[in-house]
Amino acid sequence: MADYKEVKEKGGTIELPDGSLEKSTITLNLGPTHPSTHGVFQNILEIDGEIIKSAVPTVGYIHRAFEKIAERRPLYQITPLTDRLNYCSAPLNNLGWHMTVEKFVGIEIPKRVSYMRIILMELARIADHIVCNSIMGVDSGAFTGFLYMMKYRELIYEIYEEIGGSRLTTNIGRIGGFERDFSDVAWEKINRFVTEYPDVLREFENLFVRNRIFMDRTQGVGGITAERALSYGFTGPNLRAAGVDYDLRVAKPYCRYEEFDFEIPVGTTGDCYDRFMVRDQEMWQSLSIINQAIEKINALEGDEAKVHHADAPEYYLPQKKDVYTKMEALIYHFKIIMGEVEMPVGEIYNSIEAANGELGFYLVSDGGRSPYRLHFRRPCFIYYQAYPELITGSMISDAIITMSSLNLIAGELDA
Repeated sequence: MADYKEVKEKGGTIELPDGSLEKSTITLNLGPTHPSTHGVFQNILEIDGEIIKSAVPTVGYIHRAFEKIAERRPLYQITPLTDRLNYCSAPLNNLGWHMTVEKFVGIEIPKRVSYMRIILMELARIADHIVCNSIMGVDSGAFTGFLYMMKYRELIYEIYEEIGGSRLTTNIGRIGGFERDFSDVAWEKINRFVTEYPDVLREFENLFVRNRIFMDRTQGVGGITAERALSYGFTGPNLRAAGVDYDLRVAKPYCRYEEFDFEIPVGTTGDCYDRFMVRDQEMWQSLSIINQAIEKINALEGDEAKVHHADAPEYYLPQKKDVYTKMEALIYHFKIIMGEVEMPVGEIYNSIEAANGELGFYLVSDGGRSPYRLHFRRPCFIYYQAYPELITGSMISDAIITMSSLNLIAGELDA
């Protein structure tokens, strides 16, 4: 080996005294086996010591082809596929899909159903932010906050289980509403959550918000400007952390969000710390929205206070007792189960403010019994395109916490 006192660097190579070039960097695979990459995506890093010189991301390790599978299924059988996108907040995926179909076929949703959906969607948003922020703590060396928060993510999962029977991949709700009304146990758990969680969130904030080690690990790390974020197509907390005040619940209200009073937290630098703080403050806003929704449900009177689904017999399964006693109910039951409901011809794009940003569904129908084409707009797939830019020039340890702060959910990378 040459005397390195006599060599000079040229990019990722060094020039030896004899004029030949030798590589001075190391290629490192960050994933797919690294715990932070979930076993399903890869980053090929070129590093000089601890400094990342370049990064090439790779997706496609899951090979699920959800969009193509959906094109062979009737609309109401697509709901379980959406679970597997962002599985940290599956009800948002489910209900976003249902609202797309309802808008496409013209189903009008009762007030109470909208309020019930908002409760579930905001609980899912909190559950998602719990995972993101507590894992950021773990990646900076602080495990205690994760333990505090996970107890209440589990309570949210218990609420899912009480309402729909599942915890992670929920398949919750139906086109037109819910398969059953919320039980007394579900309401009891919801009320327990909104009562107890604020104290836990304050304790979590005390551990991190002014923690010097956490601040040093996150401030000025993985930052992105508002212009660059917009050029990549960022939405959700990652865009708001960069200083852009954009939230679909306000910009294009759906599900009666226009009736609710809440604020949109916005950052300035777009770094890991701002992303953490935006999600932290969004949890407070979600708690406020849930409390408002409960009040609105309690204020309903008459039939409005009882209904839990719309009048949509082509898509909503009738009760068993009606199937056994009424010919019309038997016909609809058969058509739904056998997938024989025809779709109108047309196309639609509909989106919601999911926990990670704009989750959209582009549906094209040629009038058959399943979509002609269906595309899922997954926010994480878009964030991941920017990942090499965010970590180039930083250290390997910064690459991990930057990935966590973007909340890259592998299920959204390969649809």
